[in-house]
Amino acid sequence: MAKAKAAAPTSSSGGKGAKKKKWSKGKVKDKANHMVILDKPTYDKIMKEVPTYKMISQAVLIDRMKVNGSVARQAIRHLEEQGLISRIIHHHGQLVYTRSTAGGE
Repeated sequence: MAKAKAAAPTSSSGGKGAKKKKWSKGKVKDKANHMVILDKPTYDKIMKEVPTYKMISQAVLIDRMKVNGSVARQAIRHLEEQGLISRIIHHHGQLVYTRSTAGGE
């Protein structure tokens, strides 16, 4: 019985012999290289494709069109003025739009 008790602490991972945990450096996210100025092909693509999306937000445009956030906000505002998209939620942090329907909502 005495031998079993003496052997137990040496087999555990704690104590002097244990190695210190190494911390990872963390994951580094790649820098996004998005456009800050709209060129003609991107403008045409936005005008053609975005009104067909079911849900339109700034984040959706940034992700799919690879444009900067301020460019995405301007594009959404332009599409709303044209009547191609309609607003669902207007919040100071997030604007959510959907495609305009023929019947109107």
